[in-house]
Amino acid sequence: MKARLTCTVTRQPGENVLDSRPKIGGVSVTDILVPKLADLPGVVAVSLGGSRARGTHRPDSDWDIGVYYRGSFDARLLSDLGFDGHVVQPGGWGRIINGGAWISVDEQPVDVLLRDLEVIDGWHAEAEQGRFEIDNVEGHLAGLPTYTPLGEISVNRVLAGQLPEVDYPAALRSAAEARWRWNAAFSLLFAEQYAEREDHVLAWGMMARATVQAAHAIKAGRGEWVLNEKRLVDGAGLDAAHELLGAGTRDLPTAVKDLRTLLDPPRLDELSAHDA
Repeated sequence: MKARLTCTVTRQPGENVLDSRPKIGGVSVTDILVPKLADLPGVVAVSLGGSRARGTHRPDSDWDIGVYYRGSFDARLLSDLGFDGHVVQPGGWGRIINGGAWISVDEQPVDVLLRDLEVIDGWHAEAEQGRFEIDNVEGHLAGLPTYTPLGEISVNRVLAGQLPEVDYPAALRSAAEARWRWNAAFSLLFAEQYAEREDHVLAWGMMARATVQAAHAIKAGRGEWVLNEKRLVDGAGLDAAHELLGAGTRDLPTAVKDLRTLLDPPRLDELSAHDA
């Protein structure tokens, strides 16, 4: 039976999250948009993510608004809200990013990201058992794991409705760390082979991919959610990789060797990609 996330109010009684959100030019995008999204059929909650949820945004930062629904959702409802932009039906951006819209609200760029809680229920049940899949997602070197939406729920700010409290499962910590380490080791193996053939593009590419995969492993071992690859390498303490990968004129085999020392991956026969 598929587990169902139990909804819990994520804010304290009496706390009005909408009053504390960031504003631009005295006008809040969420004042305009959130009530409209929350009233759409099937919508359970609306949240604020990205740099604006963390308070690290710049004046020109976009707004990441998560729209959580159960059952089906017709993205044409987003078009009917009357904002300029591009709308994508659920599944149009893959399983994890799902669908949504790029729109302009009060001349501010907004990413509306649809999240299917029925699908997330299944991924949550799998994560509790230490199981997950990794999808190839455009703009990501190492891809995104199916536990990414759980991390979003855990760290994003609820603006309307209710979302569950989600902790990092203990089984996922060990399984994800092992699998990402194995993936990094495999990528390094290919990097070494490409380096021997002086195939610079693929060698450097595999080195970068191995670094991101190793960073995922470190974060998983700490029980820290990874929502995307921005600042992931530095956050994992692998900032030394910037110098190793940034000097493309270096001797390629030596660069791969130095990166292996930094990442310290397991031997491929230490871990099973299928069992991890």
